[in-house]
Amino acid sequence: MKVTVIIDNAVPIGTGRPFLAEHGLSLLIEHAGKKVLYDTGQSSAVVSNLSLLGFRPAELDMLVVSHGHYDHTGGIFHVLQHARKKIPVYAHTKIFQARYSVAGDQRRFIGIPHEKEVLTALGAEWCFINAPTEIISGLWMSGHIPRNTEYETGDPKLVTCATDGDECHDTIEDDTSLFYAGPRGLVVIGGCTHAGLVNTVRGGLRSQAPRDWLAGLVGRTWGLCRKSSRQKLSLSLPRLALSLSRPITVQVSR
Repeated sequence: MKVTVIIDNAVPIGTGRPFLAEHGLSLLIEHAGKKVLYDTGQSSAVVSNLSLLGFRPAELDMLVVSHGHYDHTGGIFHVLQHARKKIPVYAHTKIFQARYSVAGDQRRFIGIPHEKEVLTALGAEWCFINAPTEIISGLWMSGHIPRNTEYETGDPKLVTCATDGDECHDTIEDDTSLFYAGPRGLVVIGGCTHAGLVNTVRGGLRSQAPRDWLAGLVGRTWGLCRKSSRQKLSLSLPRLALSLSRPITVQVSR
């Protein structure tokens, strides 16, 4: 399996090509003869960077959405517009939930910037998944990730609308990850892992039993920057095959 970063918050110096960076994430996964785009960043930058790397949106076999925040989904519109074909889009059922970020008296919409009907008209074929599902050989979508740890509580500044119309803390129930059952163990590919890194890894290890060894993490790991989270993660997963005292870098090769 090969994973290529398409969109990230920064562009490496000295690439020699005019790659675009933006707040967000997009990864191209090549595995079992398929091309899977995991998240799309927030704009048309995903199409530009794909082109610079020699890929066309029409070559994609499927899209996978980690969760319904604008910086992971805003590029869906542009990918579909350029693909000019129907593409399966795998996601949790709650990705279109209205969500906001609150800072003081300011309230900002941070959900998916395009209506479901618009994306459907452009060719999105929605495949809603809430349970662990193998989308191609050896590559699984997590579905809903149970929240079992008491210390992975999420960001209190993120809110959504409760059933009674009032705002409430957004626990981002639609947060999903990908699990690759590799020969060296489990590889977790996350968009933000809002569900909590420990919860996510445990979910992967359960779904991919008997693989009880974590071989790598790819993508963004929201909350891992806090020292307390790293310490508790190490205690919760004593067989973790990674050092969490420095930024995580994982190379996934064929």
